[in-house]
Amino acid sequence: MLSRALSDSPHYKWWVFGAVGLGSFTGVMSMGMINVALPTIAGHFETDLPTVQWVVIAQTLTVSALLLPMGRLSDMVGRKQVYIVGLLLLMGASVFAVSSTSVLMLVASRVIQGTGAAMTQGVGMAMVTSIFPEEERGKGLGTHMSVIGAGGMAGPVIGGLLVSVLGWRWVFLINLPMATIALVGALLLVDSKLFFRERRGTRFDWPGAALSTAALVTFLMLMTNGYRLGWTSPLILLAGATVIALVAAFIVWELRAPAPMLDLGLFRRRVFSLGVSASFMSFLSTGSIRFMMPFYLQGVLGYHPGQVGLIMLPTAITMTIMGPIAGRLSDRYGYRAFNVAGLLIASIGIFTISRVSEATPLPVIIGGLVIQSAGTGLFGSPNSSSIFSAAEGNRHGVVSALLSLVRNSANVTSIAVATAVVTATMVSAGYAPDLGNMSGGEDMGLLRSFVSGMNTLYLGMGCLLLVGAVASFFKGPAATGISPRRGAERVRAGD
Repeated sequence: MLSRALSDSPHYKWWVFGAVGLGSFTGVMSMGMINVALPTIAGHFETDLPTVQWVVIAQTLTVSALLLPMGRLSDMVGRKQVYIVGLLLLMGASVFAVSSTSVLMLVASRVIQGTGAAMTQGVGMAMVTSIFPEEERGKGLGTHMSVIGAGGMAGPVIGGLLVSVLGWRWVFLINLPMATIALVGALLLVDSKLFFRERRGTRFDWPGAALSTAALVTFLMLMTNGYRLGWTSPLILLAGATVIALVAAFIVWELRAPAPMLDLGLFRRRVFSLGVSASFMSFLSTGSIRFMMPFYLQGVLGYHPGQVGLIMLPTAITMTIMGPIAGRLSDRYGYRAFNVAGLLIASIGIFTISRVSEATPLPVIIGGLVIQSAGTGLFGSPNSSSIFSAAEGNRHGVVSALLSLVRNSANVTSIAVATAVVTATMVSAGYAPDLGNMSGGEDMGLLRSFVSGMNTLYLGMGCLLLVGAVASFFKGPAATGISPRRGAERVRAGD
């Protein structure tokens, strides 16, 4: 078997990384392409912003609900197996999306795609941490985070070109060849016996999975509908109370379960809990930029989708460069300085674009986006490395899933918050939140109301990053008393 033949090679970790990284890049790139295509999709199906946002939310909601169960499942049955099934689902969902004749069909395809993405994202970082030695964990995670960041930022570039030249359906069709290559690579190169897997006989925590899924779905549905129904409406208040009850039930169960899905004891470790919190704040701010910026660039400044993609290209390059550099340096000098500095720099970038208007020069916008991307890249991999350092190796599957859950739930929340803030601002100014009417710039009042809402949104997100920087400062030095196994010390399946 090819994977067995290559496993003793010093370059084997990079072969495995290539197979995992391509799958991660494809999944994240898809989300970035969809964001650019949303205005075109809304026009094609003649729908509004609150409706078309479900093309994005459908996948991220499904991913968020299933990440923890899939991460835990990978720790039990094997990470390679879960990863491969996830790629197959992603490919099938892409075909379904291409053939969609309505928004409802498109949303359904995104649910299937989200299931596959939960399986690949839930094990991606765990496979990287398992294959790299502990002293190179930052380098491995940094490179992996740069792949994720590059996928998210390059998505608008590729998506914009595809939408402009070939149409919006191609943002789904392009996934097929890339996912196929990733699948072949995983089948040939990844040796399932080189990754942690629990002993046979461990039972899956079905009650914990059900409670976590119900809590996440209820919370995200609350966030995506609160602005529409009213945050003080009886239904939203009931949903809020339900979330609290479900979270409480999940905590009680996990503390008593013989084989819990998520070891809540990890949150007693300051490095882990504050690292996860800061990560959520970072992704929340980044998600709001990715969602609203294409509407601003196309609807307010009048750029075409292809041009929007090129405008976002420098941020992709910045993320690609900063991720590995930050990871390597954090291996040598520790993570705290990079965590704090990264969030402070990212906040400067967001504060810069929070001052844009209907006539802001493009270099100012690109500059703000690049600064924000540089800070995010400086923060991401050292923070993830610190979180993994606080958990034992046989829990890295569920930790990987948790970090992906943080990213996806933050993205969903950011879309809901962004939509609520911008919509409320436009309505208060007397305009309907139909962003399709912004094209052409004939109604300057409409444009100003949108920009005002976006300014308020980004100002709040910049302040949130400052809170994250403070949390990262108090995270303290590396966790003590934890002895994660080195990636080179691999546990054979079933041993």
